[in-house]
Amino acid sequence: MGVVTYNYESTSPVAPARLFKAFSLEADKIWPKAAPQAVKSVEVEANPGPGSIVKINFAEGLPFQYMKHQIGGHDDKNLSYSYSLIEGGPLGDKLEKISYDNKFEAAAGGGSLCKSTMKFYTVGDNVITEDEIKAQIKGSEGVYKAVEAYLLANPDACN
Repeated sequence: MGVVTYNYESTSPVAPARLFKAFSLEADKIWPKAAPQAVKSVEVEANPGPGSIVKINFAEGLPFQYMKHQIGGHDDKNLSYSYSLIEGGPLGDKLEKISYDNKFEAAAGGGSLCKSTMKFYTVGDNVITEDEIKAQIKGSEGVYKAVEAYLLANPDACN
């Protein structure tokens, strides 16, 4: 097994605390409303705390039916959270899991800066390329941008 680490940053006009809530604490409520074309439902096993499993069911017609995340933890004070994609989605035969560490910070001109560190754990001698990683990011950007648009259109959400 190999591990490839990739760092990624994105900006948003939405405040960091609201994005943090939408992606970590209230994803089960927000994602299906914000991105119904992609996310059919989000199921949380028990309370969304460390070790809990979150199943994201995708809309029909998408390449994947579902994926499961295992929550690593979240820090309300520092607006950071971690999880691992452990089943379904883009893992296929090549990846054992993908671990994510995300942090939302205030951007200099307002809005947010999201800093993500992703670790891709490959199966056996498989290799993941930078182009494959960028394709993974592009795939998840659709939901990210839909959640962002939802928060902008619904100023009372995730406050």
